Amino acid sequence: MTEPAIELNGISKSFGPVEANKDISIRVMPGTIHGIIGENGAGKSTLMSILFGFYKADRGEIFIHGQKTEIPDSQAAIAAGIGMVFQHFKLVENFTVLENVILGAEDGGLLRPSLAKARKTLKELAEEYELHVDPDALIQDIGVGRQQRVEILKALYRKADILILDEPTGVLTPAEADQLFRILGRLREEGKTILLITHKLREIMEITDTVSVMRRGQMTATVKTAETSPEHLAELMVGRKVLLRVDKKPAEPKDTVLEVQDLRVRDGKGVERLKGVSLTLRAGEILGIAGVSGNGQSELLEVLGGMQTGTGHVRVNGQEIDLTGRFSDGQSRRARGIAHVPEDRQREGLIMEFSAWENTVFGYHRDPAFQRGPFMDNAKIIEDAKGKIERFDVRPPDPKLTAKNFSGGNQQKLVLAREMERNPDLLLIGQPTRGVDIGAIEFIHQQIIALRDAGKAILLVSVELEEILSLSDRIAVMFDGQIMGERLPDRTDEKELGMMMAGMSTNDTDGAVA
Repeated sequence: MTEPAIELNGISKSFGPVEANKDISIRVMPGTIHGIIGENGAGKSTLMSILFGFYKADRGEIFIHGQKTEIPDSQAAIAAGIGMVFQHFKLVENFTVLENVILGAEDGGLLRPSLAKARKTLKELAEEYELHVDPDALIQDIGVGRQQRVEILKALYRKADILILDEPTGVLTPAEADQLFRILGRLREEGKTILLITHKLREIMEITDTVSVMRRGQMTATVKTAETSPEHLAELMVGRKVLLRVDKKPAEPKDTVLEVQDLRVRDGKGVERLKGVSLTLRAGEILGIAGVSGNGQSELLEVLGGMQTGTGHVRVNGQEIDLTGRFSDGQSRRARGIAHVPEDRQREGLIMEFSAWENTVFGYHRDPAFQRGPFMDNAKIIEDAKGKIERFDVRPPDPKLTAKNFSGGNQQKLVLAREMERNPDLLLIGQPTRGVDIGAIEFIHQQIIALRDAGKAILLVSVELEEILSLSDRIAVMFDGQIMGERLPDRTDEKELGMMMAGMSTNDTDGAVA
């Protein structure tokens, strides 16, 4: 029998009263891609952090290729042949690819010999694993797909034969994700062992050999991927049957809520990011904006939400919106019935050091309902927050817990509860389920559809084409700051949308929206 590449026996880890991992045992065979899935807060990241030496287990043993191994820190993990590619890359942006690869792994005090050796090794690794990237390019000048390759190269340069990848496709386009899967397949062929942490069931089914499911800090099942299904895995993750498709009735659009004409935005360097965007959105419908990240979708949300200035014409319910920033900002947008769920919940949607109850009222704190004379009525705000937390199933249901102590999915629910419960005429929503687990995705989608069915207009931006196709009543595709065209979801597919996202015209009017 071949020894497992990784064997964890009885791993337990607590943070105060919270048991993050409870007596976890798992065996990962060499030369395989082993998926680990579970809801946010299930304990996946804690377990991988123990394996990579960021945390020390309270109890349990780790065996690497049959040898009991102590991993007190990440240097010990690297010495044991373990590399980790984090969801948020650990790269120095103003360093070159080559400098990032050798950082922390230099040969002695002289840098030049280290760089020469690394350049040669990098070329060999790139050719062997199809990880081609310019070694002299600055990290800040290359896309996220290539930055991820640099992270993989860093691990391989340190002679890792076990790779841990944490939500590796969260920032990738569909084409970049497909390329990553080809790279992982090549690594597997060369005998590398890969642990893939993801919440995307399609990826699990497509690339893994075996999958382990975690729920509430425990390992609930390990199955051969070929012997399971997305529905079965979703049920194992959540503990109940999960609806994987969006269940909705046809839209019944009414009056026009949003009119955008010739909208233009320039960034701080004078580069035009929106180049004459025009669109309309009616009450009771969802207009999905598809596109590769960085093609103007963020700027569109920001200018409509009052976070960015622009030129052109924007009307909400027939009334012109000021785009110069002189008489209009996020607060005045909210007064006009516009709610905004920003793309980056941690940087733009929440103040991470503040409590949940404080975060549920930001932007609406001047509402007379929350005032007591010249002061805010904190008791009333906390009571209101409890209701939002209950209705949106935020876990744990503690309004006094700081935002940073909630999982990503529950942070997203806090933002959604704050914005959606204001009963807006227009909801701007960016990346609604980014980094969110399957159970929370189902819930969030249901809330978006419920708001549409209540007669609200929703502008949805997402890099997930499956999400765009499932939720949208109409789809507009953006490329290089422009609208490439519109399609109806039932008259297009990911291939056609992908071509439009890449700036290629399909020369096909089928499915076009008049």
